[in-house]
Amino acid sequence: MVIGVPKEIYPGERRVSLVPAVLPALAKAGLEVVVEAGAGVPAGYLDAEYESKGAKILPDRAEVFRRAEVILQVLCYGANDKNGADDLPLMRPGQLLIGFLRPLGSEETVRRVAATGVAALSFELMPRITRAQNMDALSSMATIAGYKAVLLAANALPRMFPMMTTAAGTVTPARALVIGAGVAGLQAIATAHRLGAITSGYDVRPAAREQILSLGGRVVELALETGQAEDQRGYAKAQDETFYQRQRELLGRVVAESDVVVTTAVVPGQRSPLLITADAVRRMAPGSVIVDLAAERGGNCELTRSGEVVVENGVTLMGQYNLAGAVPYHASHMYAKNATTFLLHLAKDKQISLDRDDEILRETLLTRGGEIVQSRVRDFYHLPALQRT
Repeated sequence: MVIGVPKEIYPGERRVSLVPAVLPALAKAGLEVVVEAGAGVPAGYLDAEYESKGAKILPDRAEVFRRAEVILQVLCYGANDKNGADDLPLMRPGQLLIGFLRPLGSEETVRRVAATGVAALSFELMPRITRAQNMDALSSMATIAGYKAVLLAANALPRMFPMMTTAAGTVTPARALVIGAGVAGLQAIATAHRLGAITSGYDVRPAAREQILSLGGRVVELALETGQAEDQRGYAKAQDETFYQRQRELLGRVVAESDVVVTTAVVPGQRSPLLITADAVRRMAPGSVIVDLAAERGGNCELTRSGEVVVENGVTLMGQYNLAGAVPYHASHMYAKNATTFLLHLAKDKQISLDRDDEILRETLLTRGGEIVQSRVRDFYHLPALQRT
């Protein structure tokens, strides 16, 4: 069984799906690795390092696809909406495709992947169970995004984060607010706290309170009914517009008092909920910073522009996305560890086994045999249930 690692082609993407350090574990399981020449260089991993760990370097992308039974990418077509379709002609029936595929982004895109005949496995669909925790690449990348978001804010803020006693007197600490205490939000809270800011966190899920406190954050509590705010998988559920309107009113007061706001609220497959209005931004002090990690799906702030950094009413709004790609060395290392654990879980007798009785495989298997086969994705696109054979 040959694992193929092509170079990432999304514009500006610097990550790579496997790093040299994980190759011995794959080799021990009987899995060979071929790597497109230069695939790891943007992340700091040279071809010679891959070769020293047993990988074969191939000079041609098409040859990687031809030789490999499994194609492992970071951003597959779907997650790569710029030029990911260029890889579709290189795929073949029966081949495995593993990576981020954005399964709830576009039915047409998922159907185009399915039409190639590949068995596509999506990291976004990894179940939130104990056995799958060390395969959860989405959480790994969210961790980096939360960390990087605070660093971007600190760099743009015309104040220092920590309280300092100086020859000029005491410098008061910055006030940081993190909205959404998922993986990215919790890392943002931890990073802002380590940098010395007075850090607060808000999440609609009651269970997040203890997590925010454990990281040194203060809990923002709003007078809202949140008993139904969490689904069975531990994600925040979409609420009705009445809830969001009241939430925006109450959050506006907290936002206005903050020097830095990091927003992370995303509902899979839907537009990001609007949490910060233009009026709330106008009430912030000049020089304040908002980093909107939900920018790719419309943003949590009304004034966010996806992919851009803008200044409105003296407030810097940062709408960049793919922040994990801005830390490519460790992002690649973390992704490769998750991917390797997943591959070893699937490997049986030097082959990758697609055992539909295995919950991890069943949940992540998006397409097979020309069909969209993941039941939750079919429900999302209102497709009839497939008869299992």
